[in-house]
Amino acid sequence: MKNNIRIYRAIHNLTQEELARKISVTRKTVNSIEGGKYNPSIDVAYKMAKLFNVTIEELCCFEDEENTGENEKVDE
Repeated sequence: MKNNIRIYRAIHNLTQEELARKISVTRKTVNSIEGGKYNPSIDVAYKMAKLFNVTIEELCCFEDEENTGENEKVDE
């Protein structure tokens, strides 16, 4: 999942380590979430959104399956 965490972290002048401490996860978890390797749990997403004073929707870029082409049928 794409996200804006790195941007909001920079706006708030936080390192990955500082953000991790504030939301009770490891720096590696923050790094993985920022890199799109790991999707945050609703609890972690909520904590980050609250910390940055934004909505979860502003923080995370949800992809609509209808727009990704995953469910399109190919005519043969």
